[in-house]
Amino acid sequence: MYTNMESFLKEYEQESGETLKVLKALTDKSLAQPVAHDHRTLGKIAWHLATTYPEMGTQAGITFASLAKDIPAPSSAAKIVSAYENVSAELVSFVKKNWKDATLAEVKNFYGYDWPVGLAMSILVRHEIHHRGQMTVLMRQAGLKVPGVYGPSRDEWESMGMQPPEE
Repeated sequence: MYTNMESFLKEYEQESGETLKVLKALTDKSLAQPVAHDHRTLGKIAWHLATTYPEMGTQAGITFASLAKDIPAPSSAAKIVSAYENVSAELVSFVKKNWKDATLAEVKNFYGYDWPVGLAMSILVRHEIHHRGQMTVLMRQAGLKVPGVYGPSRDEWESMGMQPPEE
């Protein structure tokens, strides 16, 4: 749980930057890569990351002008990237202008649970990390190069002229 704005913004900006790196590696064709029959596709998971901001952020009192939560997933990877960039920037801008450390301790209702805002923002970041991990597996299945997040990916080791670590 975040208890001060500095730690939230620092971690959020780091994690959203990593997510953006992953989103920018998507192609329009790759968006159709399914998890399994009757499950989300790579594109729908990517879109879910963008639309979670207006969904969950609104419950925290954040206003978003660039994206409504119920818009269907586009078939363009570039549109997903743009939407994610916009809602991410809106979140940071709103929080910097309107929140103080004390805001993170305020209790609000999220999905029927009373959570401090700092907990909800921690869950939002972890939710994004979770889906980003799902996306990288689907990206590999779709034949895409996967960008490194917390270190070089297999593709990046090879592009650096180094052998990837043995499995």
